[in-house]
Amino acid sequence: MKYELSPLGDSAVIVQLETEITEKTHHAVRNLTIYLEKNPIDGMLDFVPAFTTVTVYYDPIKVWTRMESDASPYEVICDKLGYILENMKRSKPKEAKTVEIPVCYGGEFGPDLEEVAKHNQLTPDKVIDIHSKGEYLVYMLGFAPGFPYLGGMSEQIATPRKETPRQKIPAGSVGIAGSQTGVYPIETPGGWQLIGQTPSALFDINQEPPTLVEAGDKIRFKPISLSEFEAMKEGQE
Repeated sequence: MKYELSPLGDSAVIVQLETEITEKTHHAVRNLTIYLEKNPIDGMLDFVPAFTTVTVYYDPIKVWTRMESDASPYEVICDKLGYILENMKRSKPKEAKTVEIPVCYGGEFGPDLEEVAKHNQLTPDKVIDIHSKGEYLVYMLGFAPGFPYLGGMSEQIATPRKETPRQKIPAGSVGIAGSQTGVYPIETPGGWQLIGQTPSALFDINQEPPTLVEAGDKIRFKPISLSEFEAMKEGQE
């Protein structure tokens, strides 16, 4: 496995696995995170997977007190990570779970649908058709609790972020930014182009797990009507 190790401050190591965002890279990231989850390194505090990297956070004092050499804590962690990366068996990615997310497109829930259509010289209905027919890989969760960074959106509906972000975006809003699409799990500021909203909760602290999806899952969006949206919302209350 190709990789590069570099420091992040004095208590973390960035493991760079590839430079391009692909499913192959995603599987390499998942492979390492699954291994670290099952076989934590002594002194490791946490790890954070991203598109092409895994950042490993560690306690330098804990590593230092258990060292049997003159190496620095950073060098010790790098040696351990290097050994893992050189000897870890590549496991086949588990079969992806597909999560269907209902979306009410346009209107008050998708105030930027017309803008996305205009930018791409399409009709709003065509944007909805393209967006809802895609299958999207969840590369990682981030930015906000449960926010899925998705791959697989058609370039036909790619649209730049808004020049001035909104101060409040409702939870469940489905947006487009560049060639990515995603769903806001909580109310938060943001600059994505909003094309719809889902009644499904992507993050619920009272559930286990609290997130609807996880890295490695697949997402499909299903268009629903306003009445269906309202009925689903009522059913959750």
